[in-house]
Amino acid sequence: MTKPLSSDSSDGAGLEQPLSLLRSMLVEGETLQAFTVQRRIFALANRRTFLAATSGRLIAIQRGLIGGFEPVDIRWQDIISINVSAGILGSTLKISALAQPDLVTEGVLRTVEFSGLRKEEAQAVYRICQAQEQAWREKRRLREIEELRAKAGGFQGALADSGGSGSQSATTRLQKARDMLDNGLISDAEFEAVKARIVAQL
Repeated sequence: MTKPLSSDSSDGAGLEQPLSLLRSMLVEGETLQAFTVQRRIFALANRRTFLAATSGRLIAIQRGLIGGFEPVDIRWQDIISINVSAGILGSTLKISALAQPDLVTEGVLRTVEFSGLRKEEAQAVYRICQAQEQAWREKRRLREIEELRAKAGGFQGALADSGGSGSQSATTRLQKARDMLDNGLISDAEFEAVKARIVAQL
């Protein structure tokens, strides 16, 4: 859902072109959710920026001093953090994002900053960015757990009976399960299942 143009004619004028360009960039199924524009007073000596949040990414369109547009997009899954600060005349959004693709858990970061944005619209864009960043942070956390499990050989392999007799073997296996639970490699339910299986074998 797009927002209407601002009633401030000096700030709202000239948005038809970037909006048209933005819509031409959307892929099938992608929708525009909110947008904001840099206030003209902040763009006297540099490029004016149009910033939009879609269902799949954040798109910044910078306007050249003598015409033309330069689009830059950041996928939601690449955003690591986002901050907003409001000044007297406008808001600033600062974004840190992965410079590498996909769900990597570590990598090179790039930081971009958009200043002088119209306040209410910047807040709307920020709320969408924040919700997406939190959702993808949880996905990355789950990915990290899966990677740790793979490195550990999986909790079933790590807890396989290595021979040995009776309570010594069971105690060792139970301690391994407890260590993996404490390190976040298995869930509480998985730990209880392993414990029950070990006890049943005694």
